[in-house]
Amino acid sequence: MTRKRSLVRRGAAVAAAGAAALVLAACGGDGDGDSPAGHGDHNAPASASASTSASASASASASASQGQHNAADVAFAKGMIPHHRQAVEMADLAPDRARSAEVKKLAADIKKAQDPEIRTLSGWLTSWGEEVPAEGAMDHSTHDMGGMMTAEEMTELEDASGKAFDTAFLEMMIKHHEGAVEMAKTEQADGGYGPAKKMAGEIITSQSAEIEQMARLLGKD
Repeated sequence: MTRKRSLVRRGAAVAAAGAAALVLAACGGDGDGDSPAGHGDHNAPASASASTSASASASASASASQGQHNAADVAFAKGMIPHHRQAVEMADLAPDRARSAEVKKLAADIKKAQDPEIRTLSGWLTSWGEEVPAEGAMDHSTHDMGGMMTAEEMTELEDASGKAFDTAFLEMMIKHHEGAVEMAKTEQADGGYGPAKKMAGEIITSQSAEIEQMARLLGKD
């Protein structure tokens, strides 16, 4: 009986020693100390999963910061490009026709602000797989855009000079800017793409200030 107990104890000791060896191997086998004892096999997939999850999270955060574009963003870009192009076309008439130095400077400022915005808006449409409105394209949809000049009004502006040009330019550009501000407000309300909403805010701020400036210049005449 004593011998039997002794064998059982010896067997238990051998088993314990074997288990300890397994624990040590799991703990320090590769010397990198990455895994706590006995959990090496379970941690590898968990770490990979956590890493994938963190990447997806970072990606989602980056995406959320800009927002996914929607139909309102596309409409804003497609509408604002021809709208801005016409404003630049009007501004290009000022150097040779305007009498007022202030009107000439205002026209230069409008062109300087809106040319880069046209390029940015075109870039967004291209990245979204949408068509950029062709140069000079004036289809029926442009009539729905606030403040757009008719062909007759553009001809009237081209034919004017001196004080008559200054007055016509200021009156038409106020109307034009008011239309752009309304389009920008619609984008801020309905758009989903962060940079487009930001541009809309800048358009509202800058063009509202120019409307006030133009109203003051008209009052001087």
